[in-house]
Amino acid sequence: MPHLASIKVLVVDDSVVVRRLVTTALSSDPDIEVVGTASSGRLALDKILQLNPDLVTLDIEMPDMDGLETLKELRRRHPKLPVVMFSSLTERGAAITLDALTFGANDYVCKPTRVSSPDEAMANVREQLIPKIKALTIGRSGPAEAVRPATMASASLVRPRVAVPSTGAEPTGPVDVIAIGASTGGPDALASILAQLPADFPVPVVIVQHMPPLFTRLFAQRLNTASQVTVREARDGDLVEPGTVLIAPGDFHLSLRREGLTVRAVTHQEGPENWVRPAVDVLFRSVAEVYGERALGVVLTGMGQDGIRGVEKMVEAGAQIVVQNEATSVVWGMPGVVAAAGLAHRILPLTDVAPHVMAVAGRTRSLASVRAALGVGR
Repeated sequence: MPHLASIKVLVVDDSVVVRRLVTTALSSDPDIEVVGTASSGRLALDKILQLNPDLVTLDIEMPDMDGLETLKELRRRHPKLPVVMFSSLTERGAAITLDALTFGANDYVCKPTRVSSPDEAMANVREQLIPKIKALTIGRSGPAEAVRPATMASASLVRPRVAVPSTGAEPTGPVDVIAIGASTGGPDALASILAQLPADFPVPVVIVQHMPPLFTRLFAQRLNTASQVTVREARDGDLVEPGTVLIAPGDFHLSLRREGLTVRAVTHQEGPENWVRPAVDVLFRSVAEVYGERALGVVLTGMGQDGIRGVEKMVEAGAQIVVQNEATSVVWGMPGVVAAAGLAHRILPLTDVAPHVMAVAGRTRSLASVRAALGVGR
């Protein structure tokens, strides 16, 4: 029996098999109660009124009223109700999922593929979905227990207690790179920040956004279309150059390596860290080694604690650290942990992150002089 503080979930999918799979997987957790299921978007909208769930899982591919149509109407009627999309790991599925995030979905999970048994499918759904449900509903249905994740998408759910930053005076010197880490809620946050950067932004930007393969390529393409700076999925050996944004590819870590006056991207598949790959910690550690005090680290919305160890290394090297504040974060896990550890020089609302990044980058030399110093031609 669910306890009094259980998280009420409505499962929406046109497949009876998937509805049963998700319901069984979620019901295995004592903190979660599946209060209902729906086989269509229209039925889901009616059941939300009847059942008042804390969260909805929503299939993308449905007849009559598909997931995107349902999401748009759901957001109009219930702007704050958390929604997790159920996506397929295909080009079409990834593209529609990114649309869903733009239209207000909080997060997504990928349907099991190539699994060997129903038990494996059940474990896959449980390990992906339960941590996200708890992260998105903390504070709505009472405190949720921390869950040790077993998949790349999962992470610790401990809500941090905010400490006064103890890193000392904020560094004020020039920076040669902006390094950003994000997870849940990151796609919208990154889109907002990158859209504000000018075409002549004078330093490179390197990003880890927790996403599976295929998703990161499509995400980079979308950001490139919507931004003045050049945005692309990082490839091994890419030059890290001013005015360019490199995003870690799904299932690959991204780190940086200096070669004389130039810096190159390194992509590799060493073991996951914090149960994720790519990991923010991997990128941030390499930024500390390559750039030292001439770096700005930014930790955006996301569940878990990925990034805290890398931030420690960056602070030790004299770098500057900014985190997104709780009020504007979808999940205040990653930035909250850094803030609680006293490692953030600034805790900013999302609207202030891009202006701060531009102000810090503006302390450096002109774009042309940076490129000349790095031996980079455009």
